[in-house]
Amino acid sequence: MATVSEKPPLVVNGNRDPPSPGRKLRLLIIGAGARGNAYAQAVIKLTHASIYAVVEPIHGKRAAFGRKYIWGDGEPTEGQSFDDWPDFLSYELSRRDQKRRGEPVGPGVDGVFICTLDGMHAETIIGLKVLNLHTMSEKPLATTLKDCLNIYRTLQPPQDASPKALFSIGHVLHYSPHNMLLRKLLLDDGVIGEILSIEHTEPVGWWHFSHSYVRGNWRKESTTAPSLLTKSCHDIDFLLWLLCSPPGGLKNPPHLPTHVGSMGSSKHFKPSRKPELAGDATNCLSCPAEKDCIYSAKKIYEEKFLSSGNAGWPVHIIDPEIEDLIGTKGMAWATGRLRKRLAENYSDSTPKEEVERRPWFGRCVYESDNDVCDDQVVTMTWDDDPLSRDQYWPTENRLRGRGAKTAIFHMIAQTEKQCERRGRVYGTKGEIEYDSKMVRVFDFATSRAEVHHPHQPGGGHGGGDAGLTKQFVNAIAAVEEGTSIEDAQAIHIRCTLNDVIRSHAMVFAAEEARREKTVIDWAGWWQENVESSK
Repeated sequence: MATVSEKPPLVVNGNRDPPSPGRKLRLLIIGAGARGNAYAQAVIKLTHASIYAVVEPIHGKRAAFGRKYIWGDGEPTEGQSFDDWPDFLSYELSRRDQKRRGEPVGPGVDGVFICTLDGMHAETIIGLKVLNLHTMSEKPLATTLKDCLNIYRTLQPPQDASPKALFSIGHVLHYSPHNMLLRKLLLDDGVIGEILSIEHTEPVGWWHFSHSYVRGNWRKESTTAPSLLTKSCHDIDFLLWLLCSPPGGLKNPPHLPTHVGSMGSSKHFKPSRKPELAGDATNCLSCPAEKDCIYSAKKIYEEKFLSSGNAGWPVHIIDPEIEDLIGTKGMAWATGRLRKRLAENYSDSTPKEEVERRPWFGRCVYESDNDVCDDQVVTMTWDDDPLSRDQYWPTENRLRGRGAKTAIFHMIAQTEKQCERRGRVYGTKGEIEYDSKMVRVFDFATSRAEVHHPHQPGGGHGGGDAGLTKQFVNAIAAVEEGTSIEDAQAIHIRCTLNDVIRSHAMVFAAEEARREKTVIDWAGWWQENVESSK
């Protein structure tokens, strides 16, 4: 076995500040939560751009973010700190109007990272469109197909017109060294021949799922969206990236699926699984079964993380002030503060809107109001779809990357690994096995295996967070240097708005198949639900 290691003047509703090659790019972060911080860290550490401004409704989070990335020990200057995106929009429109009139103004921003709650993405993207800022939106694009299509209609330029700004989505799996190598081996190098089938698993992690999807913000479909969208939309996108896209260098049309089906439910986190010893308890801190329960909030947040000195994620999701102040107030204060937060609970008399508007991190996982799937399978199939005879001959060339195939995706909560994807790809000439650290290629003809260990840069999603950030900033820099929007999008971001809509639509189609217990005809569903609404 072998091992391989490897412009015109500005107007009020017009453009960004004119290009100025060589200057430091300025970026805005909307949403100073975990994802906003992840992208800000990557910008500061890996690019020559700067974080210039922040939009965040919670004063403490906004101030902490600003001190860390923008104004340090000083105070924010005009144009650096905003409560919400309409405040920023009003400021920026006024700034541009002043500049148009020749008045002295501060600098504007070149691009924006939208890291708000999922349900706010659509209103933010659409509301800021008038500014024509280069935009990177955290995934998912939106929580409904209607909002996704509204974004598409807003951002899509008129026929025969060029786009006025770059657009990227937080599909970080495209940008990790591991997945970039996997795609190269499969599509460019063809190391296992034509792909026939792929099995891809996202192991969410037993306690991570309980944190985010049972106790946390993403626990209910009615208040957020299905877990297939909020957690795994970039896994569906990853599969389409491998199976729809043409091999490198070719500009063939995508090979579209023919059918999609799905099965899944909430199998574990429900009252029927509650330990008998727990009785009527609904909060871990008052539960007689707490000492023996692996989902004890005290065990997870206090003993597993805080007591070991980790006041970052997930502790700072429960109370960001713990991370900010533990250095000065000490561990005893931090522990007391955490326990106070974990003790928060609700009863049958608590208004439903109060329960649903926030997370409850001390809540019994078997007594929460969660309803999203903790175990789900999606199956997608493709038929032979050869290119026309006038494009390629003979038939095997016309079928390159366009033969019949199947993809099976499995999202499962109860796993040891946390978000470390794994899978197998079966081809006509060999087989590939992959996880988040290695890619093993077995060749049928030689009966030999070669193992690749891609570079592990660290950071979230196997280096995907860093890779996406760098490519987005590189694309903006390319535009500043004179590259067209279309070319910068293709060369650096390597993903189009059409790709984004297709992968999100596939998630919504899969959810319809799951709810209706049916198999969806993709072409018909796309025509009825997407094309007719564009």
